[in-house]
Amino acid sequence: MRMRGVRGRAGCGHGEGARVRADELLVLVAGGDQRAFEDLYALVSGPVYGLVRRVVRDPAQSEEVAQEVLLETWRSAARYDPGRGSALSWILTLAHRRAVDRVRSARAAGEREQREAVRAGEPAFDQVAEEVEAGMEREWVRRCLRRLTDLQRQSVTLAYYDGYTYREVAERLSLPLGTVKTRMRDGLTRLRECLGGAA
Repeated sequence: MRMRGVRGRAGCGHGEGARVRADELLVLVAGGDQRAFEDLYALVSGPVYGLVRRVVRDPAQSEEVAQEVLLETWRSAARYDPGRGSALSWILTLAHRRAVDRVRSARAAGEREQREAVRAGEPAFDQVAEEVEAGMEREWVRRCLRRLTDLQRQSVTLAYYDGYTYREVAERLSLPLGTVKTRMRDGLTRLRECLGGAA
């Protein structure tokens, strides 16, 4: 599942109202309220993805980690203590820990593979090849973004690269929230179809 957009700077760009709303929602989530979780997801998935993306770097892995964090939020909401800080801070702390764990795990796996390759007398992993491949992926994403309509591209870019929520995207583009959600959904569908051709 693609992550919904959020503010690029983790925990920033959200007013006091959004923080209070997140606090209220997380308390409801702790009681098993699924609708509250959907609302909380829409509110915090962006900041979570933005923070994870800055730590992990890789977009696909960042989405994976962000999803893990949001699932962990659902499962462990009862552990949230409002007296120790805001819900958003608590969730972003989970996100940061999980992102750092993923980076350490990937680094350890890479070092293990290199040691095994050296032991087996095989050439070490070719970093240049990985960089070329990553560059090709970035170019493919840019190409696919150019196939979207201007409004779809603006909405997706603001949400995924600049980290704004749907509501903030709507405000920045002076459009109704429903219009932005529709354009975002259509844009993401077209992006997925286009990126599917890169496989």
